[in-house]
Amino acid sequence: MKQDEIRRQELSDFLRSRRARVSPADVGLSASPRRRTAGLRREEVAQLAGISVTWYTWLEQKRPIKVSSGTLDNLARVLRLDSVERIQLFQLALRQPVVDIACQRETVSPLLQRMLDQTAMPAFVLGRRWDVLAWNLSARAFLLDFQRVSADERNLVWLYFTDRALRSLMVDWPTRAQAVIALFRCDYGRHAGDPYFVELVQRLIAISPEFAEYWPRYDLLSMTERSRQYRHPLVGSMVVDSMMFSVAEKPEQRISVLLPSAKMDSIKKMQILIEAFRSAESDISLVPQIPRKERKIVKASLPS
Repeated sequence: MKQDEIRRQELSDFLRSRRARVSPADVGLSASPRRRTAGLRREEVAQLAGISVTWYTWLEQKRPIKVSSGTLDNLARVLRLDSVERIQLFQLALRQPVVDIACQRETVSPLLQRMLDQTAMPAFVLGRRWDVLAWNLSARAFLLDFQRVSADERNLVWLYFTDRALRSLMVDWPTRAQAVIALFRCDYGRHAGDPYFVELVQRLIAISPEFAEYWPRYDLLSMTERSRQYRHPLVGSMVVDSMMFSVAEKPEQRISVLLPSAKMDSIKKMQILIEAFRSAESDISLVPQIPRKERKIVKASLPS
């Protein structure tokens, strides 16, 4: 499909998913016992939004029609969209903001790399498609040794669903994975039709049954500070807080920083992991590669 056809398909899927989520009672309508449609019918959405049934049907049928901001506001109200979903609707329907979809190689500045290298806590930079563009030693020690991952697989969404070592770190991986998809889906909507994004999603659907199951749900989440629990093979359970910043000169690049919490003695454990990785000069996430003698020293350093 062409880029605009993919965008219209995304818009159609989004509208259908949100229409099915709203019950007649939510908008003050009575439901007959013979009702077969899950959620609102097309004609009900059109009536409540003050538009023609034909026009709304064409919108769900992926027709190349124009739509006004006022109409989208009405649809957002009827479909009870939150702020993140409303942005997604406008991006898909009006192609706003306009995004340059040229498949250009993304790089980070030397100054940004130097900042990462001088940052004690795990940190890495994500590109527009969630490719991991840069990282520091602490990120390699705690999360994954990105240097050992081939460039075509060095993508955070891809690694979440294909890398066993990273997956084993996550406590409640299914919930974490669904959240990652919901966050990524917002960026996918901004680049709807970009072949670079489409290729990634197609590869994931083909290789991961979980991704293929979660992706059609069309869940959306905004970037916020989060606290997550990890289970590291060397030091055990940890609680780590994460935050993300946009790079001013390249707003589609984001810096992710992981800060160990005071809970579960996570600060001390993080220090142990980083120092052990620095000393061993190997991927600490692969426990069998760490000499037995060194593993005993690391475990002895942990609080009893």
